[in-house]
Amino acid sequence: MAAESTTVTRDMRDLETPSGNIYESISVIGKRANQIALNVKEELNAKLQEFATSSDNLEEIFENREQIEISRHYERMPKPTLVAIHEFQEGKVYFRNPAKEKEEDK
Repeated sequence: MAAESTTVTRDMRDLETPSGNIYESISVIGKRANQIALNVKEELNAKLQEFATSSDNLEEIFENREQIEISRHYERMPKPTLVAIHEFQEGKVYFRNPAKEKEEDK
């Protein structure tokens, strides 16, 4: 992922350009960010599932170095919103507005 990992000041007109409407652009970015977050969460859960134990005894819980490293890796990744904005600005997000398509057909 080539997205920034810190906050960046953006020109709102740059976000408006692909869709022609800033609100539509923000909606598309939000939906894409939710998709990315869900994918990352599923991937992380799958990796951490390998370390799950079948017993519920608190005395048997121990520190696993690999599990900690996996968690740290995911914590350092750019936030889904930043990735979605980057993809949107690069033109890598496909979106359409069915309401606009109906209007154009009339």
